[in-house]
Amino acid sequence: MAVRWADLPGFEEDTLFEAWNAWIKSCERPGPVFAPLCRDVRRLSIASGEEQRAWMLQRLQPYRVETRQGAAEGLLTSYYEPVLTASRQQVQGYEVPLYRAPADLGRRKPWFSRQDIDTLPEARAALAGREIAWLADPIDALVLHIQGSGRLNISEADGSRRTVRLAFGGTNDQPYRSVNQWLLDQGVSKISPWPEATKDWVQQNPERVQPLLWSNPRYVFFREEALSEFDAAFGPKGAQGVALTPGRSIAVDPRSIPYGTPVWLASNGGAANLQKLVIAQDTGSAIVGAVRADYFAGTGADAGLLAARVNQPLRLWVLWPK
Repeated sequence: MAVRWADLPGFEEDTLFEAWNAWIKSCERPGPVFAPLCRDVRRLSIASGEEQRAWMLQRLQPYRVETRQGAAEGLLTSYYEPVLTASRQQVQGYEVPLYRAPADLGRRKPWFSRQDIDTLPEARAALAGREIAWLADPIDALVLHIQGSGRLNISEADGSRRTVRLAFGGTNDQPYRSVNQWLLDQGVSKISPWPEATKDWVQQNPERVQPLLWSNPRYVFFREEALSEFDAAFGPKGAQGVALTPGRSIAVDPRSIPYGTPVWLASNGGAANLQKLVIAQDTGSAIVGAVRADYFAGTGADAGLLAARVNQPLRLWVLWPK
């Protein structure tokens, strides 16, 4: 539904230049609706906030996002890029593998479940030799699977260390199930903060680690990417194929909001009060429906703490060319 710009909470206060960097990234791979705007978007990258705001008022029309049932309030969650310590080789203390996609991933759908991968000889044979690196903690591996990408501070076979990025490389097409919901169903009352509370529970219940992990059948495979000093300043690439910008990129359901769409986001909750311009640049298996978004919090531990806490009401407005 078309609305007035005055209906967007906080529009006059937002520091638009922070979002402009994300918008320029989307212009690397624009869709047909927004491609004609990219020349102006690039030109305005050095403009003042007032000039950027005036251009938006002239060229864009805000529309409130609603569900098919007419609901304008939905759910905001958050995700981030973990940074983990890893070993290139399987050694004592580093025995949890991270895999490249198997050769037959596209020929078998769905592929083996998480439990199958751990137990069936056929699944294990398909992944033999496809290990990228090894982690020390299975919960850290699960975090990486849930987030879909991350950075590894990796120890190489020659003893040297370097940082690489693991990009999303595919899934087994099995459904995602929340391990926190499984813990609640088992009568566990303390599931926050994630993942620290889960790690504490695992230490107290080592015999139940596998049922916990197997409760989520979905499994993620990765691609290793070199991480230059320039690339390190940005997040991983999202589903649009462009690097994510902390605090300005969101994951959406692309059936409702196309990639590259500028979106006004308003969400007030215990973790954060947000009223800002963001760009739809990613998606996720749990991001389903029109008024649903996942907020990219950034890279590292602090971003992870924020991401774990965000679970709050959400309103969205798409900003569409006139």
